[in-house]
Amino acid sequence: MILIVDNYDSFVHNLARYVREAGFETTVLRNDAMSAAEMLALAPQAMVISPGPHAPRDAGVSMELIARAPESLPLLGVCLGHQCLIEAFGGEIRRAKEPLHGEASAIRHDGEGVFQGLASPLQAGRYHSLTGILGASRELVGCAWSAAGELMAVRRRSAPWHGVQFHPESVLTPEGRALLGNFLKLVKAERA
Repeated sequence: MILIVDNYDSFVHNLARYVREAGFETTVLRNDAMSAAEMLALAPQAMVISPGPHAPRDAGVSMELIARAPESLPLLGVCLGHQCLIEAFGGEIRRAKEPLHGEASAIRHDGEGVFQGLASPLQAGRYHSLTGILGASRELVGCAWSAAGELMAVRRRSAPWHGVQFHPESVLTPEGRALLGNFLKLVKAERA
């Protein structure tokens, strides 16, 4: 079962549908439905922390889940979930140079992890006013950027954890299902 943490966002059910269509069961729980410990006690195979309308500090148990999750548990943060991952590892969240809502833009990436086999640049649907800066974080590495140089994706050096600022579940991200498929391949690899 893939646990999808709903940060009160309308896109969460698109994410859940894509994961189910790839052959996985999902459980969608609001970020305040239960404690982080109770969510982890459900023994998910992986966790997706969804987009949402606020800043990481206002994302219910999302930050605590990142702090408590075992490194071996594959994790994907989308938009707000990506920002939570950055903040949890000492990065900073601030106003974006180019806030975009419901627009596609070109994202260049390093072709590794969730980006394996995807075109670079790829078109990605963006819906955000905030962006992350890694700062002195030694745990996370940047792996995708906008044309303006803003950080669009990270991965953890020591674990199968990824964050994307854009929305792979949006129709504005044509290769979004392939990106999610790459994440789910990591889940299958961890199960093997």
